[in-house]
Amino acid sequence: MIGAPIPSAGIEPEERQNPVTGHGPSRLSPYRIFSRDEWAQLRADAPLTLSAEDIGRLQSLNDPISIEEVVAIYLPLSRLLSLYVAATQGLFKATQRFLLADHDTKVPYIIGLAGSVAVGKSTTARVLKALLARWPNTPKVDLITTDGFLHPNAELQRMGAMERKGFPESYDSASLLRFLADIKAGHRRVAAPVYSHLVYDVVPGEEQVIESPDILIVEGLNVLQPARLPRDGTAIPFVSDFFDFSIYLDGHEDDLHRWYVNRFLRLRQTAFRDPLSYFRKYAEVTETEALEIADRLWTTINLPNLRDNILPTRQRAGLILAKGPSHRIESVALRRL
Repeated sequence: MIGAPIPSAGIEPEERQNPVTGHGPSRLSPYRIFSRDEWAQLRADAPLTLSAEDIGRLQSLNDPISIEEVVAIYLPLSRLLSLYVAATQGLFKATQRFLLADHDTKVPYIIGLAGSVAVGKSTTARVLKALLARWPNTPKVDLITTDGFLHPNAELQRMGAMERKGFPESYDSASLLRFLADIKAGHRRVAAPVYSHLVYDVVPGEEQVIESPDILIVEGLNVLQPARLPRDGTAIPFVSDFFDFSIYLDGHEDDLHRWYVNRFLRLRQTAFRDPLSYFRKYAEVTETEALEIADRLWTTINLPNLRDNILPTRQRAGLILAKGPSHRIESVALRRL
């Protein structure tokens, strides 16, 4: 996968970098690596509760997903997460008993989902949400994206950072941390701001209210990125400190580039034609011009963000789903407990 150094000549095969995790010898890796077929066998008797129509509604533009993909990859993952959630719920109750605390407090299990632009995070998040909601111990599953915590365009323009949207500094990190802290404190109603991809901005006065879910999925580019540590030892929380489990959706740089350009070209024929679209001007350009624009946006914004901020967080994930050229998950890396 991207970011893994090419082994030098003369290095024995068992000493080479693992292509999924970027680590050295597999015996030293903190991950267990599964092929697609090996992972699919871990489904056990987990039932498929989604129809082809359900899956079609859940997938994003230019991110194809099949029933076979759901059965092979996402059913085993939902089974694993169901077991993890049950264990965490039991641990929380035991801790509450020890502390003589309020047993009625409900603390959601939070799953973080990270990965590049165009890798398919939204589809993965929606499929997981649908599957997890069908397990008996997690009937209420909510999903938010960190897009709502971007600074409004007016603020980004004031900062001179409109071309840095999606980079760590473009987020209102303090508000995101407060939101997650309130969720983990067991607050029954917590509001998150809403982002519109149509107008390319946070929607003033609009909010998504999260009301005591069993699971909350938090999807975003940089959700696994640590903050800079202060020299005086002051405790500064990371977004990922609030996660019970984290997933990194991985793809080769060349594939991500191609997927991004293809999505841009499709949006040019669809959403960009909406009169309210921030990108309305791109609907009128020629296909050659559109290709040049998409390439420029990828090269100057999305690729640097991937290399500098997103990819380096891959090794902080509890699970890495590695995609092949056709968006098909080819291998799974699960962090050892």
